[in-house]
Amino acid sequence: MLIKRKRGWELPESAVTPEHIYLNRRNLMKAAGGGLLTAAGAGLIAPGFAAAQQDWGTVRGASEGDPTADLYPVTRNPAYTVDRPVTDAEFATTYNNFYEFGSHKEIWRAAQDLEIRPWTVRFDGMVEEEREIDIDQLIRAMPLEERIYRLRCVEAWSMVVPWSGFQMSHLIDYARPLSSARYVRMETFLDPDMASGQQQAWYPWPYVEGLTMDEAMNELAFMVTGMYGQPVTRQNGAPLRIHAPWKYGFKSLKSIVRITFTDERPLTFWEEVASNEYGFWANVNPEVPHRRWSQARERDIATDEMIPTQLYNGYAEFVEGLYENRQDEALFM
Repeated sequence: MLIKRKRGWELPESAVTPEHIYLNRRNLMKAAGGGLLTAAGAGLIAPGFAAAQQDWGTVRGASEGDPTADLYPVTRNPAYTVDRPVTDAEFATTYNNFYEFGSHKEIWRAAQDLEIRPWTVRFDGMVEEEREIDIDQLIRAMPLEERIYRLRCVEAWSMVVPWSGFQMSHLIDYARPLSSARYVRMETFLDPDMASGQQQAWYPWPYVEGLTMDEAMNELAFMVTGMYGQPVTRQNGAPLRIHAPWKYGFKSLKSIVRITFTDERPLTFWEEVASNEYGFWANVNPEVPHRRWSQARERDIATDEMIPTQLYNGYAEFVEGLYENRQDEALFM
């Protein structure tokens, strides 16, 4: 007899919010009398409902004229959802970090200078064959789906976003790395004439991030091409970014142009800036404070509510096995 155990973050079908209630989050809050929403009604929608049916609010900086716009919305994968409300698009697309365009949180306006076409992604390093591919060709070659994931910033704020894209393992299969490759090094664009933040010479541009091959092949690692049922906005990482939801947000590199497979651990952007505060692993852990603030709680950017942070951002059942033999490393920095 096959017994399926639900993971800790999964809710029973009976707890799923009915479609007619969820379609307008504001109506749901009004129906609750302005009080606290229960987990049963806080962020789930019955599997199979299309993203286009939902009232996501205003998507600021939407990528109008994107050549892949016809692909969205995509089918939601009901295996990936959370027990919190989805953050209204107006918040998730106007409260961002994108240091290439500056260090303030309302960077979305400046990020509209990002030219997202033409755009290519290069695969090199320890691969069977180095190659470069047009972003539209790459996106159309991949099996797109929607996943609702948490995002937890190292600055102790958070959001919940319906991301569209494809599992990173599909990208790795496409790139055909050698079996001896141990890490994936990812790099963003370099164009200081377009991105004024890259004129700040004290930062080690371009922005570089990395994962182990095991992390990159984990089912949670996700290549983002869209959000809220349309192409991903510039400020959120157009036209291609990664989201590793069990890690702090700075690990999820935006606007990727190069992916290199290597047997040496990459020196990442924030490691080079301040290795005593921002390490390679950057896994979320409420018990391990940042050197300048606690990580025990986080601020929901839409409600300003302070909520408890979860180990691995609530995804421990997926990823804790990746680190069984690395207890002597700074996994949570």
